Amino acid sequence: MNKKALKRIAAALERISPPPMVEPDFAMADAFVWETGPDQLRAVVQVSGVDISMLVAIGRSRDTLLANTSRFAQGLPANNALLWGARGMGKSSLVKAVHAAVAGLKLIEIQREDIPSIGRLMNHLRGRSERFLLFCDDLSFDHDDSHYKSLKAVLDGGIEGRPPNVVFYATSNRRHLMPRDMIDNERQSGINPSEAVEEKVSLSDRFGLWLGFHPCTQDEFLQMIDRYCAQFGINMPSEELRTEAIEWQQTRGGRSGRVAWQFVTDLAGRKGVSVTL
Repeated sequence: MNKKALKRIAAALERISPPPMVEPDFAMADAFVWETGPDQLRAVVQVSGVDISMLVAIGRSRDTLLANTSRFAQGLPANNALLWGARGMGKSSLVKAVHAAVAGLKLIEIQREDIPSIGRLMNHLRGRSERFLLFCDDLSFDHDDSHYKSLKAVLDGGIEGRPPNVVFYATSNRRHLMPRDMIDNERQSGINPSEAVEEKVSLSDRFGLWLGFHPCTQDEFLQMIDRYCAQFGINMPSEELRTEAIEWQQTRGGRSGRVAWQFVTDLAGRKGVSVTL
């Protein structure tokens, strides 16, 4: 085989096999996004989020997650955490707020579709001096989705064990990360239904912390709006503000932190006040 053919083969192999990941500079930012194809950690200069003092109606979950994260930052044992429950009640906001409140941690966000690559990410972080909070927002698995097996292996740590400088936080609307009808179907139609169900729901057991988020009351909803208005200097008579806020949540068919923020955004626009998180 001549040299020209060998060069063509070598070039083809280089195209098939991506180059190794460039060593990230963790000093350049406190937050990163894990991307694949090729693997890289993209720095995030400014994380979108709210101050932890602005989070209302989730005091117990806030204190528990903050304590767990603080211990981890100090090099003490800490649990992986699953934040599950009602939509728009501040699950992802709490993770970002806790990261901002606890010094010395690097936040790395991983998308649900990239879960199969999480083992490669762990290998890049293992043995480093920095401490990393891995975060997957809106994590769930559907029918015939085997990605959960990759996550189970990582949470268990496999033969190497989970790196001591890494903790994993996830948010989900589902407590067991699987659709209810999927679990029920396994119970009814599986050859060994109890084993099939255990395989599906045992993923959530890998999280040492389960933090539940529930719909807020009307008083809590109004308290959220009051705090936002005070934070951004939006002035409005309290009774008028209350009336408009209740009408807004009625048109949305529910109350949550997200609905409160959407109301404040609309109100600020009408008042000519700039609001940014």
